[in-house]
Amino acid sequence: MNLFDVYKLWPIEPVKALGCSVWDREGKEYLDFYGGHAVISIGHAHPHYNEKLVNQLNNISFYSNSVVNPLQSKLAKELGEMSGYDKYSLFLSNSGAEANENALKLASFHTGKSKVLAFKGAFHGRTSGAVAVTDNSLIVSPFNSYHKIKFVPLNDIEAVRSELSSGKYAAVMIEGIQGVAGIYEPEASFLRELRKVTRKWGVTLIADEVQSGYGRTGRFFAHQHSGIKADIVTVAKGMGNGFPIGATLISPSFTAISGMLGTTFGGSHLSCAAAIAVLEVMKDEDLVCAAAQKGKYLFNALEVLGQKVGTTVIKDIRGRGLMIGIEMDEKYIPVRNSLLFEERIFTGGAKSNIIRLLPPLTISYSQIDAFIGAFENTIERQKQRIEL
Repeated sequence: MNLFDVYKLWPIEPVKALGCSVWDREGKEYLDFYGGHAVISIGHAHPHYNEKLVNQLNNISFYSNSVVNPLQSKLAKELGEMSGYDKYSLFLSNSGAEANENALKLASFHTGKSKVLAFKGAFHGRTSGAVAVTDNSLIVSPFNSYHKIKFVPLNDIEAVRSELSSGKYAAVMIEGIQGVAGIYEPEASFLRELRKVTRKWGVTLIADEVQSGYGRTGRFFAHQHSGIKADIVTVAKGMGNGFPIGATLISPSFTAISGMLGTTFGGSHLSCAAAIAVLEVMKDEDLVCAAAQKGKYLFNALEVLGQKVGTTVIKDIRGRGLMIGIEMDEKYIPVRNSLLFEERIFTGGAKSNIIRLLPPLTISYSQIDAFIGAFENTIERQKQRIEL
């Protein structure tokens, strides 16, 4: 049997990782400025994290949700305290897509309605409901295409008002920052108005913080920069630092009914141990504050470089904290490959010309400096190739 060939693979096989470094089978070291899609939040193989998982594995790794698991309550308490959502309830799952499915389902149960408003450029996952609210027709199959979804432009509050005034909507779903689209941020004023209009029409506001949450932007959730509170918040990625886990944070205005939601693997002993360890490290090392400070340092360094090379090379720099998008001129698209194969630095992509930076929150200032130097080197080499 062969693997179902749906991934574009780089010819690199990582075999070891520590902190913000990854080593391949040949012993070559790479600087990780992508964290495997923003998953590695506290750094690879953090000793506290590893110890917690090994200890839990030596006790019990899994039993079903039909028994008491105090780790779930401990995780809920600690996540509530750190995130500022301590009055909310927590439902644990396995991934961001599943967390978003549960959010959409809860909104529909709560309102008795089925239509959802989402935003152009959105990415919410690949499962049935999550992919329906994802603005990419190439990954929406006919089976997924019958959900009642409307897409409007991001930051267009009048378009939102016009739609919600129909009284047909169960939910509005919005990313704290659009990641896959290329790092596009909802304006703070837009989010505040969005909160008002959803309350006016009794529509559930769902904040998808799967990629932008867990301290990445310098607040625990990206939408908190605007001062609002969503009815439902979804998280995953950085929550487990590589261990699969997702969660849905649910307002006290929602009533839990036995059997309403369910999962086989979600909230297992081992996944909870991983998530608790992440929160403990984030608190002990003050990583939310670190993301804000280091993100500002990185952003400023990129702006200086952008001024140096000009808008014919770097067209735009966007983002907050350690969630940054660099929009390159079309002629400089090869720079991302050069960073990987010539400078040995992992970065992410969006579209064809946007470099996404999502390093672990433990990235050091010296590693940021190393990235900036390497980035400038790759730009200079590409400029020379263009001029040949």
